[in-house]
Amino acid sequence: MAEPITQARLRALAAVHPDQGRVLSVFLNLDPTEFATPSARSSAVTSVMTAAAQKVEANEGLTSDERAALRDDVERVREVLLSDVAANGTRAVAVYACGPVDLLEVVRLRRPVTNKVVLDRTAFVEPLVLHGTDERWLVLVSNRRAARLFVGPGDALEETDRFVDDVHSEYQKQGWSPSKFDRSAEQEVKDHLANAAQLAFDVYKKRGLDRILIGAPDDLLAEFKGTLHPYLRERIAGRIVVDIENASLDDVCAAAKPLIIEHTSKCEREALDRLAQGVGTGGRGAAGIAEVLDALNQARVETLLIAENFRASGRVDFGAGLLLPDTADGGEPVENIVEPAIEKAIEQSATALVVRHHDDLVPLGGIGAVLRF
Repeated sequence: MAEPITQARLRALAAVHPDQGRVLSVFLNLDPTEFATPSARSSAVTSVMTAAAQKVEANEGLTSDERAALRDDVERVREVLLSDVAANGTRAVAVYACGPVDLLEVVRLRRPVTNKVVLDRTAFVEPLVLHGTDERWLVLVSNRRAARLFVGPGDALEETDRFVDDVHSEYQKQGWSPSKFDRSAEQEVKDHLANAAQLAFDVYKKRGLDRILIGAPDDLLAEFKGTLHPYLRERIAGRIVVDIENASLDDVCAAAKPLIIEHTSKCEREALDRLAQGVGTGGRGAAGIAEVLDALNQARVETLLIAENFRASGRVDFGAGLLLPDTADGGEPVENIVEPAIEKAIEQSATALVVRHHDDLVPLGGIGAVLRF
């Protein structure tokens, strides 16, 4: 199953810097519209792994031991790709291998990518950042007797729990006084909401959750929110409206999608506003490739903001660990300085954010950074 791409996972990959050898990064498209059959997928694997093997043999900067290790890495990656990696919603896969540091990391993706092989000193993580880091969402809905929980990345929710509590109807309590019935029914509803809230908190403790959408009838909504643990309440990003007992998974995903997009757009807007304020006051903001690279070299970046599809050439001084614009002296030229910029940001525990819903970065040169100091 496709897995969340978290900042922690990106940091772990970006931190791989083997003293000897190279990291092999392989990306394979498994979009079922193109590779629906085992034979089509096998052919795609053969093609990309042939390219990987050729890249290893063509690299002139390797020692004999490093080349031998990479040949082993090619076979390890091939074995992974020939396994059942296309199951359960996986639309692409990235595999990172480096025998000298015991690395074999498989990242299953929910959206297609372009087939690619990269052989470098570090793991090629830019496609994962462009793919979008994932927040873990919980959609929690309940009426007076039924509750359902949906968990996962915003575009890949799954229903994990559903239960119905024994909340008695009026007809089951014939002969009771109205006041006794009202008190009993009210308590049973409270107990039901508490059960739903406890289950949600258990999921939070087990799996971790970043954002929550909550759904309930109008007359229960405030009470339901109040029942949730404070850790959950502070993560509520909106209210979802669906038929709580009868909505399909597709119905829930369709209702959640605009709310999740709205939340993502809001987060981008907040980061862009911080950037604009920092740039405008000459303070904690950097705009344009030269300023951003300088801030990264000084480990000042808190949030790196990149316009979708932005690319820029540059130079890398591997000895000094510096990233430079293409107009600078020294270093080795690279076609796309954005990749090492992303890696450096992640290594420094900065957030790398691809801006998709706003065009504020265009007049700033396509890239900017909110700074720590």
